[in-house]
Amino acid sequence: MNTHQPLRIANCSGFFGDRLAAAREMVDGGAIDVLTGDWLAELTMGVLVKQRKRNADTGFARTFVQQLEDVLGTCLDRHIKIVSNAGGLNPHACAEQVTRIAEQVGRTVRVAVVDGDDATDAFTRAREQGWDAPHLDTGQPFSEIGQNPDVVSAYLGGWGIKEALDTGADVVITGRVTDAAIILGPAAWHFGWSRTDWDALAGAVAAGHVIECGAQATGGNFSFFPEVPGMAHVGFPIAEIAADGSSVITKHEGTGGAVTVETVTAQLLYEIDGPRYANPDVITRLDTVRLDQVGDDRVRISGVRGEPAPATIKVGALVSGGWRNEVTFVLTGTNIEAKADLAQNALWATIPGGKQAFQHVTTRLLRADRPDPATMNEAVALLTIAVTDPSREKVGAFPRAAIETGLASYPGLYFTAPPAPGSEISVFWPTLMPAGMFHQRVTLAGNITDVPQAPTDPEVPPFEYITAGPAEPLPGPTVRLPMGTVLGTRSGDKAGNATLGVWARDDDAHRWLRSWWTEDAVRALIPEAADCGLRMWELPHLRACGVTIVGLLGRGVAANLDLDSQGKGLGEYVRAKHLDIPTVLLPADGQMPDALVATETA
Repeated sequence: MNTHQPLRIANCSGFFGDRLAAAREMVDGGAIDVLTGDWLAELTMGVLVKQRKRNADTGFARTFVQQLEDVLGTCLDRHIKIVSNAGGLNPHACAEQVTRIAEQVGRTVRVAVVDGDDATDAFTRAREQGWDAPHLDTGQPFSEIGQNPDVVSAYLGGWGIKEALDTGADVVITGRVTDAAIILGPAAWHFGWSRTDWDALAGAVAAGHVIECGAQATGGNFSFFPEVPGMAHVGFPIAEIAADGSSVITKHEGTGGAVTVETVTAQLLYEIDGPRYANPDVITRLDTVRLDQVGDDRVRISGVRGEPAPATIKVGALVSGGWRNEVTFVLTGTNIEAKADLAQNALWATIPGGKQAFQHVTTRLLRADRPDPATMNEAVALLTIAVTDPSREKVGAFPRAAIETGLASYPGLYFTAPPAPGSEISVFWPTLMPAGMFHQRVTLAGNITDVPQAPTDPEVPPFEYITAGPAEPLPGPTVRLPMGTVLGTRSGDKAGNATLGVWARDDDAHRWLRSWWTEDAVRALIPEAADCGLRMWELPHLRACGVTIVGLLGRGVAANLDLDSQGKGLGEYVRAKHLDIPTVLLPADGQMPDALVATETA
């Protein structure tokens, strides 16, 4: 290994369902050393549970196997290491599939499995001994769920991957590890980092956090997307990691999208809960991250500081939350509200027990109708009624009851889809357990190696939180415009919480953002958060502020009946809100709608 050269780690997946062609694009697009991808999320783990219930030989991301059918031979020829968490709940079965692919093309491949993340038995034993498995955010005891989990997974780190690569693995398949671990592990292997190289490890975690969501680092889901070229087919990211843990985020030349300080900033803000980004190998201080544009599509990440690994790690219990179903009525023309009322009254009159027959009911009316519509599309509104309940039969019969009202309700009634049987809900329950309870294992060629636990060091004091203090409002006239005129956002989910990061495009806009970024301001922007707890934070070096909205997504993505169950659109919703923006922040050419008139601030 040439440790004097950066290690080029290329990502080819940001979620289970991402672009199948990305692996081939990354392998053929230019020189890389490691091919990684992230397939796991809380929602995905629930999908894998359902798979494994149907067939014990499944429970892993089959799209990863499809990708390797295309690129495994090329990777072996070019000595490109492959590291993936696609093993999910069954990494050994996934590894067998990889070995079979090699055999079909007459090749030999060394596949290592990293597991030890199955925390189901440990979770059960701890509860039997009196531990109440308190929810990470609400503190509620797990007993309130009223049933046992289908599976419990511990979010482990990257040292098992490092050990697997040390033993000569060509491909490393893991169970549940943190998203950044699949980048930290290869970097620690390549550079020979120790388990207490906190700053280098933190740098690798920062790089890993940027590239693990694939094209979100290269222009995907970017607030100012009209400025990004080639958005029809965005390239995937590469992290060039150096021996000190600093890195350059880039992409293959000629691919769509862009790598800029702002696209990297947006991804750094994604689904975090403040400046201290806890991983099982290190706590990464995101408030120390420095970003610099060092070339076209090249952004350097430097200055990242790390704290010792936490003594506890996150574990997630997946529990069946019953069943869900929904039906969508199309309402056309005039009297939309009256039609919606009649549709609901007729539906509930058809069901014994009415609305109270279900555990949860959510009703949503989306209005696309306009007066004097020019086209049919301008005349319709959508009424969606969703239900959840422990009874599969009751939930399965729900849309049939709606169908029965089809000729006996409002004029023009029809539905967007035929009746469906409903689907099972998985509820994700996060909690913390002692890190020392879990030890990764590496299995390669029949040999099993236990991986030492990442050390903690309570004598190392944590870095102080970096803040510049309250900002004074900008003087001068203002104009009422969408917040997104000058600010970008990135939002997402963490269990039942929504995360929102907001960044400014220059120092003056950052000062303006910080002059009003308070809990009261957030609640005014997001009235849906009125009854939620708020965790406010900021990252001054990135000109960013953020908030975690506790409980906004209910019991989590799979159990959430809202239209935006993952909080993906929350940031753009907030950017659409109109605020009094200082005119000094607007473009010098003065391109603004004629109807907007600047007013002096008090």
